Amino acid sequence: MANSTQSAAASRPVLRWTRIFQRFARIQSAGGIVLLAATIAALLWANSSFSHSYESLLDLPVTIGFGKYIVADTLHLWINDGLMSLFFLLVGLEIKREMLIGELSSFKKAALPICGAMGGVILPAAIYYILNRHLDTAHGWGVPMATDIAFLLGILAVLGSKVPIGLKVFLTALSIVDDIAAVIVIAFFYSATIHLHYLFAALFFLALAILANYTGVTSISIYIGIGVIVWYCMLQSGVHATITGFLIALIIPARRYLSIEEFTERTRKELDVLESINDSENITSSKVSKHNALDHLNVTLQLVESPLARLEHGLQPWVSFCIVPLFALTNAGVHLKGFASSDVFHPLVLGIVLGLFIGKPIGITLFSWLTVKLHIGSLPEDMTWRHLHAASWLCGIGFTMSIFIAAQAFDTPRETTLAKISILAGSAAAACVGVLFMQQSIRSTKTEPSTQPD
Repeated sequence: MANSTQSAAASRPVLRWTRIFQRFARIQSAGGIVLLAATIAALLWANSSFSHSYESLLDLPVTIGFGKYIVADTLHLWINDGLMSLFFLLVGLEIKREMLIGELSSFKKAALPICGAMGGVILPAAIYYILNRHLDTAHGWGVPMATDIAFLLGILAVLGSKVPIGLKVFLTALSIVDDIAAVIVIAFFYSATIHLHYLFAALFFLALAILANYTGVTSISIYIGIGVIVWYCMLQSGVHATITGFLIALIIPARRYLSIEEFTERTRKELDVLESINDSENITSSKVSKHNALDHLNVTLQLVESPLARLEHGLQPWVSFCIVPLFALTNAGVHLKGFASSDVFHPLVLGIVLGLFIGKPIGITLFSWLTVKLHIGSLPEDMTWRHLHAASWLCGIGFTMSIFIAAQAFDTPRETTLAKISILAGSAAAACVGVLFMQQSIRSTKTEPSTQPD
């Protein structure tokens, strides 16, 4: 009896984090469907007889601020520089969680997704740069580096439950490492001229947030308030303002208000109160007592969850179903008529398409194989090389982050248009081939070794 109790207790953390991952995957999967719908809507709208209304929407002036602290810009740039900061905030929270208790929390767990992601970053960037090294478009090498986790998990959800859970976890960890690389690239290679006084002001408030964390401040609103100030300073400094979201995420406290023991004790007391309430004595009084007890339970549940977890759970639906689809709606609407047949062989187009369609799968598969071959990491038990290779093609879906980087990398409308069309083409091709290979790997009755190769 004692052994079974201990076994059940030991399994609780595993079950808890499995549920967290499953919730994350469900939201991301459904978000991928909404993202696809927004992309199609943008393409249809921009290439219809109502295209002028689409352009008018993008150029709609929006002014936010007070006194001399006013930011006036178009709706398009507010979404890209403002709302996408919340996207990067969520990315940062996911990265911190994975590094603390997830697939990146130990070298043994992290080795395979880190090395696979590096292959999927280095090779696409190299392909692009080789094709564009003597041209003005060479600085767009960061565009084919990214993987869109929402689209990727959305496709895996459509493929059904036969996709190994280990593969989904691996791809999530790989995409997070991919996002880290993208954030670093944006911060150091795609920022404007730096204004040091604003940058130092941003660093001062970031230090204030770190101090707040160190002294035990756990109010999310305080960190968000500091984040808004840092965002404004970053925007004025020339460093891309969206990086603020990522930096603030790393400072958000990950510790709980209550320990598990305190949570258990408080919860039991409130449950005892609920059970002791007698409805037959005084209906009005019993309702008030139940309401108070439930309120206390709700507060206790919030206290046992860390600020990082609460903020991540709160942001996920907004980012997946609102912010990222809005980004797609305002950025994927490219005029396809402006793409000539001769543009197919433009180095910019070839660099992005080949980077996503060829560089991603080869880079991820090769670096993953070398990682296992050198006994640095190993495949999850329920995953085969056939699964990994199929998934590496799906990682060629670069969409959200690729379009975001393209908007920073290219200065002319023509280059930006060519880049967006190339991203859509490369991502679509990678998705089609990846789905085909994944279906074959699922149908296959042959079990490939998931251990280290000889």
